[in-house]
Amino acid sequence: MHVDRLHAHSARAAAVLKALGNDRRLLILCALAGGEHTVGDLEARVGLSQSALSQHLARLRRDHLVATRRVGQHIHYRIASDEVMAIIETLARLYCPVPEPAPPRPR
Repeated sequence: MHVDRLHAHSARAAAVLKALGNDRRLLILCALAGGEHTVGDLEARVGLSQSALSQHLARLRRDHLVATRRVGQHIHYRIASDEVMAIIETLARLYCPVPEPAPPRPR
């Protein structure tokens, strides 16, 4: 690992990891890894009240982990960068493995 290169970006890396250090925010980002969602969609997917979800989304937005776009009265949230998506995909690979199919049963 190139420490000199990491040194230049260590503050950003620490901010991203700090935001990911909350299990609720991590669940929100995992839900957004599948694509854009409104607050109502996310509420149903992650099981948080609208006020709690809004607080977490505000933090993720402030830390530039999610981006938004408005469509009429609805705000759609998405993962803001390839960097954040790569981290979420890595965490999914490590902690949410796809189960192996069961071997065929003998007859």
